[in-house]
Amino acid sequence: MKVIAMIPARYGATRFPGKLMADLGGKPVIVRTYEATVATELFDDVYVVTDSEIIKAEVEKFGGKAIMSIKEHECGSDRIAEAVEHLDVDIVVNVQGDEPFVKKEPLIKVLEVFKGNDAEQIDLASLMQEITDWKDITDPNYVKVIVDENDYALYFSRSPIPYPRDKEAGARYFEHIGVYAFRKQAILDFYRLPMRSLEATEKIECIRYLEYGKKIKMVETDFMGIEIDTPEDLIKAQQYLNK
Repeated sequence: MKVIAMIPARYGATRFPGKLMADLGGKPVIVRTYEATVATELFDDVYVVTDSEIIKAEVEKFGGKAIMSIKEHECGSDRIAEAVEHLDVDIVVNVQGDEPFVKKEPLIKVLEVFKGNDAEQIDLASLMQEITDWKDITDPNYVKVIVDENDYALYFSRSPIPYPRDKEAGARYFEHIGVYAFRKQAILDFYRLPMRSLEATEKIECIRYLEYGKKIKMVETDFMGIEIDTPEDLIKAQQYLNK
C-alpha cells in the first residue's frame, strides 16, 4: 500500500494572512510542518501543494518538495485532488500546513484503520481530541465532531455539538483535528462533487463527504499539536517550541 502525505498551503488566510510564512523559531511555519511530517518516516513521499510561488520557493530552499496548483481552489482537499489525480498512490494523508508539531503516533493510528476489520467501509479517516474548556467548546474556530458507537462521524459543526441542554448527561466534546487519510478515489470523488448547503453554511469541507454518503472513521488522539489560526496561536506555538 503506497502512502503519501500532501500539505495544502494557501498563502492567503482570512484570520491570519500569510501565516504559513510566519517565522517560528527561525523557519517559516510551513517548513516546520513539512519537516515534522517527513520526520515521522511514515510516508513514501511528502509534498507541499500550494498556490504561492513564495511558499514553493521557501519549501524548496530548505530541501523540500513542492507542487504548484494549476487551478484556483476553494479548499485544501480540492488542491490535493488535483495534485494526486495522476499519481500512483493508495492512501493520501492531508496534513494541514498550519500544524507545525505533527506527531507520529496519531498518524500511525489513523493509518491503521485501513487494516482493521471494517477497512472496506472506510472512505477516509481523521483525528479528534477531547476538549473540556467551555470557551473552546463554544468557539467557532474549533470545529467539533460527534460520532456513532463505532467512531464513524455523524456531523461536524462550529457550534457546540451536542447542544449542552443537560451538562450532567456525560457527553464528551471533541475537536476535529484537520488531518485526513483518504483513499485516492474518495478524494477524487470529493473534487468532482459540488458543494451542498450544509458545507456552504458551516464552511467545513469534510461535511461534503457526509452529505454524499461517504464514511469517515474518527480516531481519538491525546495531542496533535497547535493549529495556527491567529497571531495568538503563533505565540503559543513559539512558547511550545521553546520548552
